Amino acid sequence: MTLIKLSTTINAPIEIVFNLSRSIDFHLSSASKTYEKVIAGRSSGLIELDETVTWKGKHFGLYLTHKSLISQFDYPNFFSDEMVEGNFKKFKHIHTFDNHGKSTIMKDYLEYSLPLWLLGKFVDRTLIKKHLTNFLTIRNDAIKKKAESMDQYQIIP
Repeated sequence: MTLIKLSTTINAPIEIVFNLSRSIDFHLSSASKTYEKVIAGRSSGLIELDETVTWKGKHFGLYLTHKSLISQFDYPNFFSDEMVEGNFKKFKHIHTFDNHGKSTIMKDYLEYSLPLWLLGKFVDRTLIKKHLTNFLTIRNDAIKKKAESMDQYQIIP
């Protein structure tokens, strides 16, 4: 099992950061380098508890699909998504949000494992962990940039 932990301080209200983090439309625009698109489930707007979305994106030169379920949800403090279909043996991404005055601390805890035991462990150490960390860091930077430029009353699709 591999765990990736990231923390991002964002100078914006917690509600804006939370909603950007669960916005299908924002994810599509911020992950354009991997040609992400929705092929099933919730296809726009703000994903909610017990909803699913199936993503298709280009990673490592291959188009891969990943179906996630929003398994836990506490607005605007916490939500988690878990893979229900995809290439991982296990994949759970916990998103937490803490209000600190005019700032929000956004934390990601991504826990996953790969199939194929020893080969999976080798591929994880040499490729997957770095790729996922980079993917999340780019996504978090995009959330930070967008949230810090928004009016607090702006609607998030």
